[in-house]
Amino acid sequence: MGEKSGQKRNHILECARRVFAEKGFRDVTMQDIVAACNISRGGLYLHFDSIEEIFASVLRMEQESGGSEGSESLPADATASDILALFMKEQKKEILRKKNSLTIAIYEYYFHMSLSKKKINPKENIIKQQFETGVLILENLIRDGISAGEFYCEDPRGMAGNIMYTLEGLKVAARTLNISEAAIDKELLYIMQGLVFE
Repeated sequence: MGEKSGQKRNHILECARRVFAEKGFRDVTMQDIVAACNISRGGLYLHFDSIEEIFASVLRMEQESGGSEGSESLPADATASDILALFMKEQKKEILRKKNSLTIAIYEYYFHMSLSKKKINPKENIIKQQFETGVLILENLIRDGISAGEFYCEDPRGMAGNIMYTLEGLKVAARTLNISEAAIDKELLYIMQGLVFE
C-alpha cells in the first residue's frame, strides 16, 4: 500500500471511529462513513468491503494506539495498594465516559458477529484480549500486594477474574441501567475492601 493510500485508509478509520462512537455499530451504514469522510462511495469500497471490516480495522487501530488517554503516572515507590487505586480510578473514568467511547459499538459488533455466526479470529477478539490482560495484571498486582503484606487473598487468579467481571458488568450497567457515579464508587470500594487489610 502506497503512502497516499495508507493516509486515505487512516483518514477513513479516524472518521469511522467518530461515527461508531456516536451511533454504535448496529446503526452505522457505509453511507454514514462516506459522509463522515467526505469521500465517494467508490473511494470507500476501494479500501473496505463492509461495515464489519471497517469496524474490525478501527478496533485494531485502537489496540495498536493503546487507547488510553491521559492516564496518570505513579511514583517509583508506589505500593500495590496505590497501583490498585489508580487502576480502579482509570476503570471508573472508562465506565463513566460517555463521549468518544466505543463501548456500545464494541458490544454491538460482537453480538452481531455471534448472531450471524461469523467467525472472529481469537487474536482479534479485543474484548477477550483486554479481559485476559486485565486478569493477568491484577493477578500479579494482588500477588505483589500479598508478598508486601498489603493484601489478603487465597486465590489471586480467581479474585482478579472476579474484579474484571465486575468491571465489565459496570461498563454495561453504566450504559443500560444508568447507574450513578456513587453506585460505581460503592462497587469499586467493595473490591478494594475485599483485598486490603484493615
